[in-house]
Amino acid sequence: MLVIGVVTVKKVQLKEEIPLAMIPLLFGAQQIIEGMLWLSFKFDATLLNVIMTYSFTLFSHVLWPVFVPFSIGLVETVAWRKKVIWAFRIAGGAVGLYLLYFIIRFPITSEINVHVLYVFPNFHKPPLLALYVAATCVSAFFSSYKLVNVFGVLALLSFMAAYWFYTAAFFSVWCFFSAILSAVIYLHLKYKNARLPFLIYQRA
Repeated sequence: MLVIGVVTVKKVQLKEEIPLAMIPLLFGAQQIIEGMLWLSFKFDATLLNVIMTYSFTLFSHVLWPVFVPFSIGLVETVAWRKKVIWAFRIAGGAVGLYLLYFIIRFPITSEINVHVLYVFPNFHKPPLLALYVAATCVSAFFSSYKLVNVFGVLALLSFMAAYWFYTAAFFSVWCFFSAILSAVIYLHLKYKNARLPFLIYQRA
């Protein structure tokens, strides 16, 4: 994953693309954190477990709803689309701050049950979950770039699949799809100015 991240960052041509290009690197960092969390269970390393649990939840619950619409909006040039994405930025910022409050205010724990389960208060309330999904997935639907739209669709489908089959552990399971999502970001930066066959990448 980190390899994809490095290659993706090298495709950046404009400074506005840097946050979007960093998404694969951040996915890679999150996977490393969860790998360290697994080791904390294996070696009964309590302090490491606490640090990695909080690090992972900061990524999953706070960073993504803020960072995804921010990075998508930054590369957008169509005025009305940019305004719509701003609404998702506001929603994502509100969700991120709300969940950050719970991370600070209440103990967050993790446990192993085939997958890693993160015990996080209040997250599964429907209104909050809907805003989270809107910020992290639906915001990409309004991009004028086709492959960013694809990123949003795949993010939403993978979220739904992970939540449907592994509700308690869906954040851990959802992480498994990050390689596909990272590849989409790489292809976007590689072909954003190309006119590909079958209209794959003409802007909306």
